[in-house]
Amino acid sequence: MGFISRGVGRKGVTLLLSCVALLASGCGDEDHHRAAVVDAVDWSKVRLILGDQAKGLRTVVEASKALDGIPYQVEWANFQGAAPLFEALRAGAVDLAPAGDTPVLAAATGGTPLRIVAVRRGQSRSIGILVPPDSDIKTVADLKGRSVSISSARGSISQYLLIRALENAGVKESDVNIGFVMPTDALSAFHAGKIDAWATFGIYQAFAEENGARLLLSGEGINTGLTFITASDKALADSVKCQALNDVLQRLAKAFDWARANPERYAQVFSSANNVPLPVSQRLQSWGVESLQPVEPSDIAALQGVDDLFVAKKIFPRPVQVSALVDREVFPSAHGVLLR
Repeated sequence: MGFISRGVGRKGVTLLLSCVALLASGCGDEDHHRAAVVDAVDWSKVRLILGDQAKGLRTVVEASKALDGIPYQVEWANFQGAAPLFEALRAGAVDLAPAGDTPVLAAATGGTPLRIVAVRRGQSRSIGILVPPDSDIKTVADLKGRSVSISSARGSISQYLLIRALENAGVKESDVNIGFVMPTDALSAFHAGKIDAWATFGIYQAFAEENGARLLLSGEGINTGLTFITASDKALADSVKCQALNDVLQRLAKAFDWARANPERYAQVFSSANNVPLPVSQRLQSWGVESLQPVEPSDIAALQGVDDLFVAKKIFPRPVQVSALVDREVFPSAHGVLLR
């Protein structure tokens, strides 16, 4: 889907572009972007491809009408999980990609050319270990000798929760039969009684809980609760596209502001857009709507701590210097001039 503004004069666009350049002066190579603000841009030919997971970004954007009036084009690319999303980012098929802390680190470890440009701060209640309602598993310690499915791939936020939970309970990971399954497949297996416990997140967790699953442990106090917005190196190196990315991030921040101010309306829109029952959507939103903010030093430290654990557990083959992944100038603040 594309959004194109009409009736924007070339002089007006030039003036607005110059203003936004001051706000987003960190895009690309410093010397390049400061010198390369184009005198006139035909914004109708500028296209951004926004990656998404389970329509999480697209739904809040369309509900809030945050992209109304943009002069460039936007297309959405939806993915079930972070692994295929970052494969697309690596291939240049998407410009922007949202993901939890551990998938971002996994992608970076694997050499995906990305930079962290913004952070979504939310609640860790939307990550959990679930068991069937009639299960005799009452504590994490009871998982010893049982089967646990993790959504979705190695290095996920769900795996981080399980590792920490088992460690806190004094249970060795080798004493648990751990498997990795994509969320939709895991949901079917869970309801069919084929697995004893399921470590999952978000809409999949909300759907399972609404249908009777019992929460054994949530990520509160364990997971960071952070979701990061990443951009491809290629997109950031394009001075014009980088200005559009700055504008998109400003609008995303406003979209999440709208969702927090209108929780019931957002739950209804999310339900309709994602074809899920309204109670499932309401349960998910009750766990807290995230805010989109610039990356802070505390976010970098929290993410580095996650990486340190996964390297120690040999889940990641090498450490990542998180501070080197962050571009804090693309989205320097949650307020600014928007392109029209």
